[in-house]
Amino acid sequence: MKIAMVCYPTHGGSGVVATELGLELARRDHEVHFISYSAPFRLRGYQENVFFHEVDVSAYPLFKYPPYDLSLATKILEVDREHDLDIVHAHYAIPHAVSAYLARQMTRGPGPGLVTTLHGTDITLVGGEPSFFEAVRFCLHESDAVTAVSAYLARRTAEEFDVEKEIEVVHNFVDTDRFNGSTEDCIVEHFAPNNEKLLLHASNFRPVKRLVDVIEILAAVRRRVPARLLLIGEGPDRSASHERAEKLGVLDDVIYLGTQDYIENLLGCADLFLLPSSEESFGLVALEALSCRTPVIGSRVGGLPEVVAHEVNGYLRPVGDTGAMAEDAIRLLTQPERLTRFKDEARRIAVDRFDSRHIIPQYEAVYRAVLERRSQKSDAKR
Repeated sequence: MKIAMVCYPTHGGSGVVATELGLELARRDHEVHFISYSAPFRLRGYQENVFFHEVDVSAYPLFKYPPYDLSLATKILEVDREHDLDIVHAHYAIPHAVSAYLARQMTRGPGPGLVTTLHGTDITLVGGEPSFFEAVRFCLHESDAVTAVSAYLARRTAEEFDVEKEIEVVHNFVDTDRFNGSTEDCIVEHFAPNNEKLLLHASNFRPVKRLVDVIEILAAVRRRVPARLLLIGEGPDRSASHERAEKLGVLDDVIYLGTQDYIENLLGCADLFLLPSSEESFGLVALEALSCRTPVIGSRVGGLPEVVAHEVNGYLRPVGDTGAMAEDAIRLLTQPERLTRFKDEARRIAVDRFDSRHIIPQYEAVYRAVLERRSQKSDAKR
């Protein structure tokens, strides 16, 4: 098949999933066309069967804000005319699915099938905005197929948008060969020179990630166990976390690593991964941690319980209960046999349930079902 992946190129779950999906499909001999305003950060070097098309956004003086959605629609149309696409896979409803729908309306024929994948904030945040609500509901209705990355997100979408169309759950996935827990490219002693335990958190440092809670957990753990914290990412709450760490006297034990493209090289170094978010539609980074044999301690919210099994490969507590999360961390860090059991279960669940080899065929089945339905409609019109 010839498939266009329309996604954001930035560090975030939707862009990561779209890129990894496209690369896996290309390895399966599909022709994949990425369409975005810049190359996705995990699109590294030349890949056979992979193409990238940059969206040019006009800065015409008449427009107060550049009309990216229109430029995107035009680029999708252009790629379709040049390559005769079978499927446009829009990751994120706004603006990608809307732009893909508009591009199809501008085609001379039936155009490619439209698959929309919901990743979370397109429903929980953007979709809740009154100015976008009807646009989101429209593109859900007009898509040939809609998938969600968790059962939680599928239920919430159906309830909030009164969607009668089936929303198929296709969980996020991980390349367990790459995310294997290897520490070959990560020198533990560099981060823990005195044999401290290593905690790790990675996100975009938005308020929903509760970065200050991560600092609170570290401070509580350090009262009982020598530990340090690796923070991967950048975002608006970085300064607040810095101030809180300084106030609690743990700033010297917090290592800000900034944005990292090769997070798999660091996850294996950590003893535990912290994710105390107030909202997680799935928790892709938690899955990547589990695949690297790193147990997760986080919040019992959204789709995270579909990934992290409480008291099996991690612990889930109510949002904001940093005391309980710290106690869970201490329990694992001071009981080597329990920690080893959790690490083994983390890896097992990632491999058995979320390996890309299990999930990619589900997307291929969605594409084929869309093409078959469109073919039947076309035949019926004749």
